[in-house]
Amino acid sequence: MKKVLFLCTENACRSQMAEALTNKLLAGKVEAHSAGTRPSAVNPFAVESLKEIGIDISGARSKHVDEFKGRNFDLVITLCGGAREICPFWPGQGKRIHFGLDDPAKAKGTNDEILSSFNAVRDRITRELIPLLKKELGIEGN
Repeated sequence: MKKVLFLCTENACRSQMAEALTNKLLAGKVEAHSAGTRPSAVNPFAVESLKEIGIDISGARSKHVDEFKGRNFDLVITLCGGAREICPFWPGQGKRIHFGLDDPAKAKGTNDEILSSFNAVRDRITRELIPLLKKELGIEGN
């Protein structure tokens, strides 16, 4: 099974969503993890956005990148500029790529408007990042 690590600054939104979506959509083919350079707490809007499509991350926690030091991944993906700058390389095997995603935690407005920003990130991960993972990891089929 291929192993992927998603990195973001706080491990609160984008990387949590990418981890959960990858584990759901590529189950049995990819084992995904996520971490942050300055972990905080999982954003409730990320939990809600994934709940809408039947994925429960209510028990997830933000993890520091150091928890994964020494582990090998086939692919390490930075999802924000902060993680890209702070972790310019991954000490271990595997390829590293950057897939920039807007930070939905910066969205302003009503709860529905903020959730819409999270849903846009969720949908972009599904539409663009999952196919990229399949290509980079040489995974065939759905």
